[in-house]
Formats: sequence, structure tokens, C-alpha cells
Amino acid sequence: MKIAPGLAVLAFMFAAAGAVAQPYPSKPIRIVAPFPPGGSADFTARVIAEHFGKAFGHPAVVENVPGVGGVIAAERNAKAAPDGYSLIIGSTGIMAVNASLLKNIAYDPAKDFTPVSLVIRVPSYLVINPRVPAKSVQELIDYARANPGRLTYASAGNGTSQHTNPELFKSMAKVFILPITYRGSSPAMAALMSGEVDMMIELGPTAIPQIKAGRIKALGASTAERTRAMPEVPTIAESGLPGFDAYTWFGVAGPPGLPRDIVARLHAEIVKAVAPPEVRARLEAVGAEVVAGTPEEFAEFQKKEAVKWAKVVKDAGIKPE
Repeated sequence: MKIAPGLAVLAFMFAAAGAVAQPYPSKPIRIVAPFPPGGSADFTARVIAEHFGKAFGHPAVVENVPGVGGVIAAERNAKAAPDGYSLIIGSTGIMAVNASLLKNIAYDPAKDFTPVSLVIRVPSYLVINPRVPAKSVQELIDYARANPGRLTYASAGNGTSQHTNPELFKSMAKVFILPITYRGSSPAMAALMSGEVDMMIELGPTAIPQIKAGRIKALGASTAERTRAMPEVPTIAESGLPGFDAYTWFGVAGPPGLPRDIVARLHAEIVKAVAPPEVRARLEAVGAEVVAGTPEEFAEFQKKEAVKWAKVVKDAGIKPE
């Protein structure tokens, strides 16, 4: 039986209207973690995915897409449809540092993300090998000034927080400390414990167990306020270098052009995901602190972080790779 052209048009319009009217979300959401399983980005993604599955009635899938400091995942995010079904765990590196450090990346951190919510920050600790003759940040600065080039710090690679944070420290303290680069955080920490290098500014999940075991000595926390995980450790700012404030952060972002109503819905559920005390306890157990804020606050924070780290890269003379 043939359908009159007018009826066919009406049928198409009703079908299209029905598709548009489908509530969001009506299918699984994919959350890309731009680093391997087991790290803070992966952990954050899974906490949120677990809540999304319960709140939305559809499973949320975590996909680990490591490579080139998060660049591969970020480039995929830039090309994804802005429909709310493709999200990424943004980080300090991919949303604020990479633009200053890497040549020819195929995404623009200022344009190719829609910030949804900052979720956690992960403080670092200025730690030294016990043989270094310093009991405080100020004593370490004084020793570095008196012995330029004698101290070394362990870096986990160009552009990592273990590289940029010490360079910020050097710039603010006006000292020369020689970087020694390792292939990742674990070998860098092993070098510090063995005495192969003198110091490091390392993320809490790696540093805290070694601090508590007495293998390394903590002089200061990298955040402006003392950390919840180790409140007995003074901050770098309060113990010798006023104004120092640096940490690694992770948040949820979407592709460019993500509609505001979808952003608002996702943000509301992310806040609920990290609100329960047991969830915060799980995050704090791995050295993370919940800092969930509004999408607007996240967007403004990202801009400030990009400016901050661009200056560090320039002042340190770090050449883009």
C-alpha cells in the first residue's frame, strides 16, 4: 500500500519529535580516563560511573585511553558529538599544561572542552632523602642557595607534576636544582629512596606510604592549606615559600558545545556522587580531596591554571616536545 506524500512527511515529523523528546540520558554514557587503570583519573571515573549507573538507570562505561600525556584522549574528546554521551576525565596536564609543552597537538585546551565539574585535587609533598641536611623547607632553600647545582630532584618525565612543581619551586625560591628524569613515578621514587637523587615533589598516593615508613622525609605539602591525609606536615607556603600552591586536579568535561541543560544535569549528579562520607573516605584513602564546584568555577579555574603553568614553562626554559 502506498502512503500519500503528505502523510509520509507527517509520519517523519512525529518520529523525529519522538526522538528529540527522549529524556537524557536514554543510553549508556562513556567516560574516558586518559591514563592507565589504577591511577587517580581511573579511580575518579569509576566512582562517577558507579553513581551514574544508579542515578540514570543506564550503565556508564569507563574507557581507559592512555598515551602522550592524555593527548590521545583529549583529541578524541574534541571530535566527539556534544550530546552528553561522551565525557572525559580532564586533568592539569591535558587541560592546562600540554598547550605550553607539546608541539602540534590537535586540540585546543581553551576551546575543545566543556567544563562540567572539578572533582578532586591530589596534593603532592616535597620529600627528601634523609641524608640531605635540611629539616624544613627554609633550610632546604638556604642549602640550595649556598650550594647551587649540588641538589638534584627526580622528575617522572617532561610535563608531569613531578617536573612542573619542582620548577615552580625553583622559580619562586630562586635556586638552581638539577632535574634527573626517570621513566615514571615509581623509578623516580626508587631513586630518591636509594639516595641517587636528593629530593622530589611527589603525589600523595606514592609519597605517603614511604613517608610513613620513614624511607623519605616530608618537608612540606604542596597545597595552600595543610592536607587532610597528613595534617602534621606543614605546607611549603607556610614553612619557607609564601604563595606556593600547586596540586594535580581531575574533573569531568565534555566535548565543545555541550548544551547547558546537559551540563547542569551531569554536574548535579557528580556532586551527589562524591557527597557520601564513605566515598570521600575512599578518595582520601588514596590521597585525594573532593573539590567539586560549579561548571563556571571549573571553567575559570582552567583558564587561571593555563596561565600559571605557561609562565612556569617559560620561566624554566622548558622546550616543547
